[in-house]
Amino acid sequence: MTHSENIDSETIYKTDALIAEDIDAYLEAHQHKTMLRFITCGSVDDGKSTLIGRLLYDSKMIFEDQLATLEADSKKVGTQGQEIDFALLVDGLAAEREQGITIDVAYRFFATEKRKFIVADTPGHEQYTRNMVTGASTADLAIILIDARQGILTQTRRHSYLAHLIGIKHLVVAVNKMDLVDYDQAVYDEIIADYTAFAREIGIEAFTPIPISGLAGDNITSKSTHTPWYDGPALVEHLENVEVMATANQAKPLRMTVQWVNRPNLDFRGFSGQIASGTVRPGDEVRVLPSGKTSTVKRIVTMDGDLDEAVAGQSVTLTLAEEIDCSRGDVIAAADAPPQVADQFESTIVWMDEAELLPGRSYWMKIGTQFVSVTIQSPKYQVNVNNMEQLAAKTLDLNGIGVAEIATDRPIIFEPYEDNRDLGGFILIDKISNATVAAGMLHFCLRRSQNVHWQDVDIDRAAHALQKRQQPRVVWFTGLSGSGKSTIANMVEKRLHALGKHSFLLDGDNVRHGLNKDLGFTDADRVENIRRIGEVAKLMADAGLIVLTAFISPFRAERQLVRSMLPEDEFIEVFVDTPLAVAEERDVKGLYKKARAGELKNFTGIDSDYEIPENAEMRIDTTKMSPEEAAEIIVDKIVGSWSYTI
Repeated sequence: MTHSENIDSETIYKTDALIAEDIDAYLEAHQHKTMLRFITCGSVDDGKSTLIGRLLYDSKMIFEDQLATLEADSKKVGTQGQEIDFALLVDGLAAEREQGITIDVAYRFFATEKRKFIVADTPGHEQYTRNMVTGASTADLAIILIDARQGILTQTRRHSYLAHLIGIKHLVVAVNKMDLVDYDQAVYDEIIADYTAFAREIGIEAFTPIPISGLAGDNITSKSTHTPWYDGPALVEHLENVEVMATANQAKPLRMTVQWVNRPNLDFRGFSGQIASGTVRPGDEVRVLPSGKTSTVKRIVTMDGDLDEAVAGQSVTLTLAEEIDCSRGDVIAAADAPPQVADQFESTIVWMDEAELLPGRSYWMKIGTQFVSVTIQSPKYQVNVNNMEQLAAKTLDLNGIGVAEIATDRPIIFEPYEDNRDLGGFILIDKISNATVAAGMLHFCLRRSQNVHWQDVDIDRAAHALQKRQQPRVVWFTGLSGSGKSTIANMVEKRLHALGKHSFLLDGDNVRHGLNKDLGFTDADRVENIRRIGEVAKLMADAGLIVLTAFISPFRAERQLVRSMLPEDEFIEVFVDTPLAVAEERDVKGLYKKARAGELKNFTGIDSDYEIPENAEMRIDTTKMSPEEAAEIIVDKIVGSWSYTI
């Protein structure tokens, strides 16, 4: 009997009796079912898409027209001859059907009498690891599929490690395609023994093993007669009864990140969001972070009326008895068990971008509804997920996983990821392209973030500026090597000095003899070079000086980072615009000649990019203007427009 003969299609596609009898009762019952989110993962061709197709088929979640299309497509592009290819229900991209693989994450919904499900079919190929992490980030459970003929493969290990890293508590190890090994118990037992040994190595304490055939339907919705030696549950039975994350989170202390301050009129002010963990009732004492102010819950408001209690997973609006400051991104927590607040952390980072991580570069960090700027240090190590080795690394490439320290520009509310995904999981966003470049998990805050505090001083930057009778500035000269930055900056400083202004020139070559002598010219080192200079320039500006810097500073992100360190209008970007051909013709130091000969690697303009400023305050065209003329214009800009007045 073929797999298609196991199911009476007339029976499968009958409309649920309750829907026909009482649609309102059906919808009411359906609304109160719990929701389980799970993923299927494992190596290529382990049968992930086929398993999901079988679950959709057996749970009556396919319409008759979809079934007809599926049968037609199975004959055209299927891999099962004239039989139904269940994988086609999930693999919708043309490239997926052509190659018989999963590329993108595909989400599907289905339901049984007991529970609703959202399943994510994740790719098996290594180059799509980032897609797998995306699917796993919201999952309660992971089904690790293993081809009974192949046993444990590299991607089996990789996906198991990632599922464990992401914090998925429930793992099912489904040994698939048992029909192709004649349902041999010895084959199954050997695979489970191998997986058990591997699981211990990476810290997986428990998992549920099930022998299945996604294609034939063995042990999917009901126990199979082909495996009398197996005494565990069928897959769907296990999925219906495993504890979902929302239920487990109800026992934890209250955490609700404020998504919106609800103020429809003068008489109502509520704080809306989804409860991440815990339970809340009117009268409960709560603490609002990061301010630390306390109050009591007055009402729990929803569209359907006030509630006497709300639990993890519900979206509600809380009103408080006292009028205290609370904004989007703040966290309302149990008063006696609040989360932590810090600005430096150890974290695990999964890099998802084609361009490598640049330590020292500033990225946007989104953690819950909090949105901050963050810098990342060089990784402590990178994890080889194939053998769990910890490897030395200065950066992370696409799909790289490493442990690194990070620092945010202001304190954030957090909890370790293993305790709270909402307050411990984050994404990183490139400030220039707005692309999501990484996902990460916070482990703990660093002690120095709690022990090192900003010291208030009586003589502030305003007092320094008043003493020098000038407005502090950072004048940032940027351009190619040989453009004339240092020459013009030097002339500007001579004129400022003659005018009695207090200034200081930071030159790229000079700084690399001391402060930055340990840095090379890789992209990562260039980023760190500019970060350090930015910090020094800021301190000098705080002292009331007009700071001139002459650096190639090839990346917009780092120039923007320095700009963000200073008060508004105190950063003046001067783009010394010289065409590459002209700069190379000058070649005062012979650097272009060495770069062209391959003797000087990562040279800007030759084998390393220069990102032209998009909104520089000043542009100096050195093909039309002499250094003396440029210096006069720049000094007039600094002194004429921004001189200090009492």
